Amino acid sequence: MNITVSGIGYVGLANAVLLARHNNVTAFDISRQKVDLINKHIAPFEDREISGFLANEKLTLAATCDKNEAYSGKADYIIIATPTDYNTEKNYFDTSSVEQVISDVSKMSPSSVVIIKSTVPMGFTEQVRKQYPQLEIIFSPEFLREGRALYDNLYPSRIIIGDSSPRAKEFAALLLQGAEKKDAPVCYMPSTEAEAVKLFSNTYLAMRIAFYNELDTFAELKGLNTKSIIEGVCLDPRIGGFYNNPSFGYGGYCLPKDTQQLKRNYSGIPNSLISSIVDSNRIRKDHISAMVEKRAPKTAGIYKLAMKTGSDNYRASAILDIIKNLQKKRVTVILFDPSINEKESFGCRVISNFDEFIQTSDVIIANRMSEELTVVKNKVYTRDIFSRD
Repeated sequence: MNITVSGIGYVGLANAVLLARHNNVTAFDISRQKVDLINKHIAPFEDREISGFLANEKLTLAATCDKNEAYSGKADYIIIATPTDYNTEKNYFDTSSVEQVISDVSKMSPSSVVIIKSTVPMGFTEQVRKQYPQLEIIFSPEFLREGRALYDNLYPSRIIIGDSSPRAKEFAALLLQGAEKKDAPVCYMPSTEAEAVKLFSNTYLAMRIAFYNELDTFAELKGLNTKSIIEGVCLDPRIGGFYNNPSFGYGGYCLPKDTQQLKRNYSGIPNSLISSIVDSNRIRKDHISAMVEKRAPKTAGIYKLAMKTGSDNYRASAILDIIKNLQKKRVTVILFDPSINEKESFGCRVISNFDEFIQTSDVIIANRMSEELTVVKNKVYTRDIFSRD
C-alpha cells in the first residue's frame, strides 16, 4: 500500500512509522526541520520507540515538504494528523488545517481514502463528507501518550474506526499488521460516535487527574498524608492505580483542548461534572500558585516546563499558568530547562547552569521531582507523590 501522512506531530509520526513497517509511507509537513530530521532517521521530538525504530528498523518511509509529491494521486490512504488547537474566542476546535488537507486531496488525489486522525468536534466528519461527496472520509481516533506514542500504536488498547466500509476494514487491518499486539479489539461505529469516544475518553482521564489533584489539595491543607490516602483508595480493583499521581494540573496536546471542546458540545445539555473538570484544573493551578506565594519568595525557580517526565512538550503545561500567576504578584521567576536555548522564555530569565539556578532560587517549583533536585530538597515545592507520571 502507498500511504501519505499529513502532519509530523507525535500522532502523525507514530502512524507513519507503524505503517512503514509493511507499506510505502510518505510523511508530509510544512516544517523543513522536521522533514530533514526524519530523512536522516532522527526523531524531531522525544519518543523512545520512534527514535529506536527510525534509527534501527527497516522502514519504507520518506518525508517531504512538497505538497505535490505528498498528494500525487498514488496514495491509497491519506492520513490527516494536523493540529486542531482549541480556539478560545470561538469556543471550538480550529479545524482549518484538516479542512485544507481535505480540500487539497479533493483536487489532487480524489481516489485516495482520507483518514482523519486529528481530534475534531462531534459531527465534523459528517459535515465534510457532505461537502466533499466524491471523497471517502473516515474518522479514526488515536489514544496515545506523549513520549510513548509509537509504543501505544504497537500495543493498542483498541482501534476505533468511524465507518464499516470495506476500505475502513482494510485500514484497520493495516494498523494491526504493523502492531505487535495482533488481538487488539477493533470497533466499527458511525463517525460521530467515534468522535465522541475520543472526547469522552480524554475527559475521563482528565477527570481522574482532577480528582486526585483535589484529593491532594485537601490532604495538603489538612496536614494529611496524600500518599497513604491514594494508596488506600486505589487498592479497590474497581478504581485501580492509574492516573493517580498528583500534579500541578493536566496539560499537553490533548486533555486541555478536548475537555473544553466536550464542555462546549454540552451547551444546552444538562451537566455538572463535565464543566467542573475544566474548572477544577484552573482551581488547582491557582492553589499551587497560592502555596508558592505563602513561602514569600523573591525569586521562584521553575524546574523545566514539560508537563511530564520523558516528554519535551510544554504546550498548555500547567506550569505556564503558575508562572503567569506569580508574575502578577511581582515575584521574579527564573527558569532552568536544558531544552530551551533562548536567554528568556515566557518572561523568565533562562539559567543554563544548574548550580547557579538552585543558588538563585528561593523556592524551586517542580511538577515532577528529579534526582538532581534532591541536593536542595528543602527548597523544592512539588506535589509529585509517586515519582512517575
